Amino acid sequence: MITKVRNHLSPNESLLFERSSPGKKAYQLPDLDVPPVDAAEALGAENVRAEIEGFPEVSEVEAIRHFTRLSTWNYAIDYGMYPLGSCTMKYNPRINELVARIEGLAWAHPYQPEALAQGSMEVMARVESALAEITGMDAVTLQPAAGAHGELTGILLVRALLQQRGNPRKKILIPDSAHGTNPATAAIAGYAIENIKSSETGVLDVSALERLVTDDVAALMVTNPNTLGVFEENINRVAEILHAKGAMLYMDGANMNALVGIARPGDFGVDVMHLNLHKTFSTPHGGGGPGAGPVAVKKVLEPFLPAPRLKRSGEKWAYDYDREHSIGRVKAFYGNFGVLVRALAYILAHGGPGLRNATVDAVLNAVYIRKKLEPFFDLPYASPNMHEVVFSDERQAKLGVRTGEIAKRLIDYGFHPYTVSFPLIVHGAMMIEPTETEGKMELDQFIDAMISIAHEVETDPQMVKNAPYGTRTSKVDEVTAARKPILRWKG
Repeated sequence: MITKVRNHLSPNESLLFERSSPGKKAYQLPDLDVPPVDAAEALGAENVRAEIEGFPEVSEVEAIRHFTRLSTWNYAIDYGMYPLGSCTMKYNPRINELVARIEGLAWAHPYQPEALAQGSMEVMARVESALAEITGMDAVTLQPAAGAHGELTGILLVRALLQQRGNPRKKILIPDSAHGTNPATAAIAGYAIENIKSSETGVLDVSALERLVTDDVAALMVTNPNTLGVFEENINRVAEILHAKGAMLYMDGANMNALVGIARPGDFGVDVMHLNLHKTFSTPHGGGGPGAGPVAVKKVLEPFLPAPRLKRSGEKWAYDYDREHSIGRVKAFYGNFGVLVRALAYILAHGGPGLRNATVDAVLNAVYIRKKLEPFFDLPYASPNMHEVVFSDERQAKLGVRTGEIAKRLIDYGFHPYTVSFPLIVHGAMMIEPTETEGKMELDQFIDAMISIAHEVETDPQMVKNAPYGTRTSKVDEVTAARKPILRWKG
């Protein structure tokens, strides 16, 4: 029996192809009051599209109702929270969307003359300045199109600097608590990867780092807070160890929403980092983008930043292409401009105190969820967490129920599932990040759902294993679905 179901259930929906009736149209026009003209004759046959074979023929109301009903099947941030850890799927203020649609910004062409692009260039300059201040770094490039792209840019900057010093080195060190894109980034940049195990408290093992940092190491890529939601408490010492050997500290800034207004990476020894504007600074996340992954650097890396760079020429902005040591472009034009506009609107609307408050709320929400769910789910790492918390399914697994099955049961309660089986250092991980935008009532409903499922596992584990029940597609064989997907409808 399903209890506490929140999601709106609408009838199963047939395909438009199944609704089609020959000759039916979604419009009607008045009779012609002029002689008819053959389109192929008037326009040329090559300019007239042939009828689309098998195209559905339906009425206007059928088309409207069909797509409206389909829209109710989608889970959306306007409907409820996304507890996905490591992704920061938060509600973003609509005012930022309106700002990005201001005609002069939305229609600005990247190749229009600099004299006509001063407003757009001013926006980018202010974004760079704000992000440099927030991170405690000296310079920022806005070109990278997303987080992983920013990672690659950052490591290429490190390589360029070390190459100039005479040796690009061979290895990048990556903790097991890092984001999964980090090893791929290092490999694409031409480096070998060496993994560092976390300590018992879930942070970087400093003693292991001291042994591993040699003259072959170019940098350490650390996510901070890491994927357990734990702040790397020894980060200053980590920076000292690296710098003593001529290596650099790269920080994955995907979890920067736990630090904004509280701590600046540049102040605790970070040399280069990326930011995810589509996570921390309000651009909608998911759906394929676009995103933005600006890279912030200390002064020593500034000469290598992608060209062109903004510069002030008298009272006007200009692009500086004369960059002898630049790694070159990493993206066409100057970055995903609409994303930058949204980020600036978000930053200016909050101001410094507001940004800090958002961070405090994110941490408070995550800690609240942790404290409420600790009696019901195993917590492998007991260190204080920040913006997210990672439980394991160890307690439920003893009764035959795993993290993926708990997540599917959560769908019946009207919530999007949490992040399943990540980070990999936690077996059966259940990663939850509420973000700062969720209020106590929403959090309590989520907590109640998780507690209810924990009780179900103890009383009727098979019911949880067979979930979900309230969806249009019941539980699927995931192996078969992955290996033999049905990709085409056969009418």
